[in-house]
Amino acid sequence: MTAPLALLDRNHLKSMTGNDPGLAIEIIELFQHQAEIWSRMLDPKTDPKQWADAAHTLKGSALGIGAIRLAAKCEKAEKAGRAETPPSLTAAAVLLGDVKDVLGNTLEEAAKTLHELESSGAFKAS
Repeated sequence: MTAPLALLDRNHLKSMTGNDPGLAIEIIELFQHQAEIWSRMLDPKTDPKQWADAAHTLKGSALGIGAIRLAAKCEKAEKAGRAETPPSLTAAAVLLGDVKDVLGNTLEEAAKTLHELESSGAFKAS
């Protein structure tokens, strides 16, 4: 059995920010802002290329903070939305529902990490 992918890999975040808590705070806040904007476009009733673009952007933002599980879900949605034959409305709804579920969990973890960074000025152990 493989280990689940990280909601937010703090070691990755440390690496991406040079272990700079101030920069990590900025990156997490940028992720939160990106999530707010692009998650609105994860609508299975819209053009699949539109939600594929949103998934692509969220994937990049997720990778920046070490949200590996979210990035994987976004990549799956992006590929499906760009496929020659896009998924049915039902399949798209399930796929995007999975992205939104993991996004919600990731935003909670990001908020927790942000609070810890703002409170202590340092990274907590992963």
